Amino acid sequence: MHKRLLLIINPAAGVRKANRHLTAMVALFNAHGYICTVFCTAGRGDATRIARENARDFDLVVCVGGDGTLNEVLGGMVEGRAHTPIGYVPAGSTNDFASSFELSKDILKAAKDIMEGTPRTLDAGSFNGRLFTYVASFGAFTEASYATPQRSKNLLGHLAYVLEGMKDLPNIHPVRLALEAGGRRFEGEYIFGAISNATTIGGVLTLDKQCVAMDDGLFEITLVKMPQSLIDLNRIVLSLQTQQYDEDLIHFCTAERAVVSAPQEMPWTLDGEYAPGSTNIRIDNLHHAYAMVINTKKRGGSSL
Repeated sequence: MHKRLLLIINPAAGVRKANRHLTAMVALFNAHGYICTVFCTAGRGDATRIARENARDFDLVVCVGGDGTLNEVLGGMVEGRAHTPIGYVPAGSTNDFASSFELSKDILKAAKDIMEGTPRTLDAGSFNGRLFTYVASFGAFTEASYATPQRSKNLLGHLAYVLEGMKDLPNIHPVRLALEAGGRRFEGEYIFGAISNATTIGGVLTLDKQCVAMDDGLFEITLVKMPQSLIDLNRIVLSLQTQQYDEDLIHFCTAERAVVSAPQEMPWTLDGEYAPGSTNIRIDNLHHAYAMVINTKKRGGSSL
């Protein structure tokens, strides 16, 4: 008996390379016993609606696009109470989530890995009730992820984020906030912060893979204080590069929940997409929120 596969593809993601492989992907899924129904998104929110209205009726959902598209698909599945396993073919400009699992950037290889993989339950996050897959962040460079024009992302890929982030440098201003997590309270002026469940975040932050488990019910929380001198700035850069955090300038902890008091006007990004700020924000780890199909055999297993 044939199984049913829902394929949601964002044709505008990355350099639009996924479009060229659509027929080959469908043929691959057919060869593994799946009857495919294909939806192409046309704008923001489409993937959420498609997943919400359809995912429960399928045996497998495959998302083809960037991290933002994956965020929308998972959000729609949660809204529609669908517990269908999901596979991810990364076709965006940065693909932080894919990097955390070493998912192939080759479209057909990633699709083949889904066919050969097995479901694994992973954590997600809730930002005042809004789902995110791997990170809620604020401060320097985070705006670049949603402010960079799609055309620039398509032409330049990850470099587009870096260039857009460089424009922020003269305008970096600290934000005063308080964050409570894991029985600790942090308060001060910060230029960057991330509540994450990933090993890499937009090229700004890379965490030790041995310290990050994406299914342990815990976030990794990183807060970077405002440097008071060029020496402080150099210490911050060195700390981030070596992953040996200078406690005077970088606060780091793990927790299942974070409560943030921040200025109303401070914007956030969730998986690279804009999210409005609030004076009071609760961020919860949604333990084992969904099942992602991952082929661990291709590299002898993953410790993430």
